[in-house]
Amino acid sequence: MTLADKLSAALASREKRLIRRRLYDPSADAHLVDFSSNDYLSLALSPALRARFLAKLHAAPHVLGSGGSRLLVNGHAHAALEARLAAFFRAPAALLFNSGFDANVGLFASVPQPGDVIVYDEHIHASVHDGMRASRADARVRFAHNSVKALRGTLERLLEERPGLASGENSVFIAVETLYSMDGTLAPLVQIVETVEELFPQGNGYVIVDEAHSTGVYGPQGRGLVSALGVEDRVFARLHTFGKALAATGAVLLVTPLVRDYLLNYARSLIYTTSLSNANIIAAECSFDMLESGEAEQLSAKLLSLSAHLTSSLRQELASRRIPPSLLSLPTHLSATYPGNDPTRLPTPIIPVLTPHPRPLSAHLRVRGLNARPITWPTVPKGADRVRVCLHALNEREEVDRLVGAMVEWAESWQAAQKAVEREGKRTGGVVTVQAKL
Repeated sequence: MTLADKLSAALASREKRLIRRRLYDPSADAHLVDFSSNDYLSLALSPALRARFLAKLHAAPHVLGSGGSRLLVNGHAHAALEARLAAFFRAPAALLFNSGFDANVGLFASVPQPGDVIVYDEHIHASVHDGMRASRADARVRFAHNSVKALRGTLERLLEERPGLASGENSVFIAVETLYSMDGTLAPLVQIVETVEELFPQGNGYVIVDEAHSTGVYGPQGRGLVSALGVEDRVFARLHTFGKALAATGAVLLVTPLVRDYLLNYARSLIYTTSLSNANIIAAECSFDMLESGEAEQLSAKLLSLSAHLTSSLRQELASRRIPPSLLSLPTHLSATYPGNDPTRLPTPIIPVLTPHPRPLSAHLRVRGLNARPITWPTVPKGADRVRVCLHALNEREEVDRLVGAMVEWAESWQAAQKAVEREGKRTGGVVTVQAKL
């Protein structure tokens, strides 16, 4: 087979299994209510942020390009933003990257040393996996999602098997996210940190926290869940990205000056690429203006209120209409109410609605003027298909109610179609296949 044949065969295989990815028509969603993008605070639509950005852009001495890699051209704007972010996030040092993906790859590929081990949550982002594959660490070990018990068992086993970890000669890195992008789950971060500190009293256990989806949404001034829980000084590194709730581009790693210096020398995803343009830096500055002014906190409060309303309404409708969980359901962490003092049960802007038929459900929502995307394997595990709902501060409660109503309408239609199939099959004594109405 030629290369073209092999590539075509791989794509045909995905097409047959209904998992082939494509870019959507950019004009097709213009009339739909957005329940898909990561613009959680709706800052991409903010007239105030747009006006601030244009004004700063007009006044800036440098706008176009950046001139090269940070090691060749260290622009004043880049250095000033790093100093600002270190102070804002109350971190010893900050280092900009072009994206959260680049930051994770650079950190995990370079910092773990021979003899070290990386332990990661099974739902960790793909960028961490790419970084780990390039790492010199001896082993990569996963633990069950958000399970402190599983993490403890994994770490205890590693301590028994690897004397260098027990002696402190080698290190273990624990990779977690605060808010997971596909499940909308929040990490039990305090318990994770306490477990690592207990088992590694010599300080050779290092927690690395990806706050990509929690930046701007949680914590004082949107500083994230690490800040909200007061564990800034107890984690090794924090990643915050600018491309989701902040409506900008880029990312920052919050680390010690030593780690920052090491990354400048060894993180290939930083060294061998042109840095963020000056316009990107200005956009990020404007977004952090919104955080520091308190405007973003007001948007976050509305966002999380909408999330609580959506989960409560959908939960009640599914129960009252007797929709079987095998057809449509909320995941366990959203399927019941919990005490408000549990930080892992806070409302989140990401609501996965589980169904074995995500594409028909998503298509039905589009017909009703609502845009929520189907998510299937390999993005999520097999058997965990869903329509992922992403909420935004400027979504209206009426839009959320329409979404709930449309989902229940689809489920009832699907049930009716299946019952019609069963009746026809009994009448004819044969097998009848009917595509349920969207």
